[in-house]
Amino acid sequence: MSRKHEEEEHENHERWAVSYADMMTVLVALFIVLYAISQVDQTKFEELRDSLAIGFGHDAPSIISGSSGALTGLESYQIAPDFVGVAHEGSDGSNDAEGQYTQDQLDYLEAASEYEDLNAVQAKLESLLESKGLEADVTFQIDERGLIIGLVGSNVFFAPDDAAMTARARRVVDALAGPLDRQPRLLSIEGHANVLPSANYPTNWELSSARATQVLRRFVEHGGIPSTQISATGYGDSRPIAKGTSEAALTANRRVDIVVESGASEEIRALVPEIAAAIEEGSVTHKELQAELAALRAEGMGDL
Repeated sequence: MSRKHEEEEHENHERWAVSYADMMTVLVALFIVLYAISQVDQTKFEELRDSLAIGFGHDAPSIISGSSGALTGLESYQIAPDFVGVAHEGSDGSNDAEGQYTQDQLDYLEAASEYEDLNAVQAKLESLLESKGLEADVTFQIDERGLIIGLVGSNVFFAPDDAAMTARARRVVDALAGPLDRQPRLLSIEGHANVLPSANYPTNWELSSARATQVLRRFVEHGGIPSTQISATGYGDSRPIAKGTSEAALTANRRVDIVVESGASEEIRALVPEIAAAIEEGSVTHKELQAELAALRAEGMGDL
């Protein structure tokens, strides 16, 4: 029985042409698409944008405050909140141009807030000292460092050339401790001396430091002030507040100051003396400052 002859399948040596043609077709389509998208039809683009906005539940394109329209990639816009522009923004979203604040005005108002906070501490201390008949022995001043409580004259608070506190000094410090313990600011006790040399201490540095330390210990051990909230420093006779060697000058420079330190920035603290001077001169009143600050707080600027 003869075997049937099978012919070999003819091999197509041109199959690559099909793949090549497919690749060229894809490349042509790619270049057409690239060309098409490089020519943006602004009208169709805006229609697409609006359509997408509506699809995501918006009636109109989103506009970021600070720019003049929808994001086109050509405009700059700010992300941080513009407190200057919204300080007096009405309920309808419109701004009252006459009520807008510059940064300098906002800094001044922040300094006014710091002054009012320190003044509130001073008022509590004055009221308490007055109720105990001790107000004549203490002075108050608000400056760029904070609230300065001056213990006037060592004859009232310390014996001459001695760091031991008198009974009246202990009464004053104990009275001050209550309100000072209920506020979060740091306290700095600063001892000072006049130019007369000390016979009991090597120098006036040691004398002033010893007096400041005695006041600190009274605050901590009997007044309950946390030790982490208070510090003591002696300045000797290097920071006099009165010139000369008269009895009045010697008494004024022989002192201990209790500084309720301001926690504001250096720029804000520098403005506090101006506000204190304006209050003292009467060009600005506490009522006016408080009304302005209350208005800003009501508008959401709670830090002021």
